[in-house]
Amino acid sequence: MAGSSCVDMDPDVALRLFEEGATLVLLGVPQGTELGIDCKSWQVGPRFRGVKMIPPGLHFLHFCSVNSPSCGGEIGPKSGLFLTLKPREILLAHWDPKEEDLDFSASKNDEEVNRIRSTLRELDPYLGPYPYEVMRKWVSLTDQISQELAVNLQPLSGRVCAFSDIIPELQFRHTKDRAEQPRNDTACQSMREGLDRLPKMKQREGTELRFSDIPKKTYPPGASPAEITRCSMDLSYSLETVVEQNYPDQPLNLLGELQFAFVCFLVGNVYEGFEHWKSLLALLCRSEDAMRKRKELYLGLITVLYHQLGEVPPDFFVDIVSQSNFLTSTLQDFFQFATGPGVDSTLRKKAEKFKAHLTKKFRWDFDADLDDCAPVVVEIPEGVAVD
Repeated sequence: MAGSSCVDMDPDVALRLFEEGATLVLLGVPQGTELGIDCKSWQVGPRFRGVKMIPPGLHFLHFCSVNSPSCGGEIGPKSGLFLTLKPREILLAHWDPKEEDLDFSASKNDEEVNRIRSTLRELDPYLGPYPYEVMRKWVSLTDQISQELAVNLQPLSGRVCAFSDIIPELQFRHTKDRAEQPRNDTACQSMREGLDRLPKMKQREGTELRFSDIPKKTYPPGASPAEITRCSMDLSYSLETVVEQNYPDQPLNLLGELQFAFVCFLVGNVYEGFEHWKSLLALLCRSEDAMRKRKELYLGLITVLYHQLGEVPPDFFVDIVSQSNFLTSTLQDFFQFATGPGVDSTLRKKAEKFKAHLTKKFRWDFDADLDDCAPVVVEIPEGVAVD
């Protein structure tokens, strides 16, 4: 692998990984392909056959196909998959040039895998070592993601893709379907008319990330106007709904989903992951009543955020978040609620330390005047009378 850095590794750690580590044998990957595991990536060289000495546990293998220099050398969108590897496990994949993807079907052939195992010594010079220098970072970003959770959240296709695979909602197989579509042989009179003429698109079934649905209505059925207003300011009802529908027995899995969404964006370049991370974070940070009831969830949230905000590029917030000031305003609400009455003292102290850390690191001002006097606009359901 071109561009891999050599880091001095403790000899005992190296020996343990050599004996207990998993191996990914990846055959036929074209030279120049960008390939990585977890938070590290390389450009594949001519001798590359895979990665060795991989610590057991959850990992994210990702790659981008690259056109040959004669065809411009353009880099394709990133694809990836989450893998949970066992000690000394060998996974075997062949590059599929037609799909520009790794085909792991050979891993199900015990005879083939055993053959590879018997030739590992000969393969060893062609296997790049796992980038151990990113291990601590990777674990801190994914320690709440179990194998089961990763399987449940990633697409049914098994691939996390930077670009959505979209298809028309109507396939236009019949003349009648095509005839019902707006004609495109006359000039549009407005942008809206032009947009209406475009075919309605949807994501191809099986390629969608399977995140939890966050309720659009923040209040329970039959709520009074006063309850609707309260639930619009304190999102605890929505948070409890998400937990009960998705993780009734393991509410801390919600932190795993937050980590999964963040990694999909940070490493996998999936913008949908960032959008879901924002939605989930806003839900957690603006649930005042839940903070008093779910101490462990919020102690865990601070730890998760500490590591996530420590790993983003320096210009991350300037380019994306600061445009609408999402993160500072969301965390401002969180710190206000976390230091309020009835909150566990351990949680309050940890929140105060985290606030001081972020103020020093990013120079954010969380004590600026809150928009307490701004009206909260809520939707009143039809049939509900306002006194």
